[in-house]
Amino acid sequence: MAHDDDETTPDRVFSLFEANQLIPQLQSHLTTVQERKGVLLETREEVQKASANADHGGGTTVGSHYVKSLQDISTNLRAIHELGVVVKDIDLGLCDFPHVRDGRVVYLCWKLGEKEIRWWHEVTSGYKDRCPLEDPA
Repeated sequence: MAHDDDETTPDRVFSLFEANQLIPQLQSHLTTVQERKGVLLETREEVQKASANADHGGGTTVGSHYVKSLQDISTNLRAIHELGVVVKDIDLGLCDFPHVRDGRVVYLCWKLGEKEIRWWHEVTSGYKDRCPLEDPA
């Protein structure tokens, strides 16, 4: 499929209703990603030691947990991407949804823990510049 590299022409745009309907899925996916990232951080040192000793038959009991966590992160991030949602920050659980506002593409902005989408920002700005949806564009 041909894809325009211009970030202002996304493959999918969302209405506010459509984006809000995805929040339960996003909560599940992002929570899993965050939990598995925690496993990676907890096991990183052990895995690095095993890797350094691999030529000498080194191994680790946490290796399977590490690999499974990598797979789960990849699977969940891919699922979010396939929805058309842009993950901006895993730690914050920050996601953007392409949306048309006043004839131009902007991002609806949502963060894990928020019950619904109440913010938006220009595609050239980010979380710090988000505006309440009630504000005129």
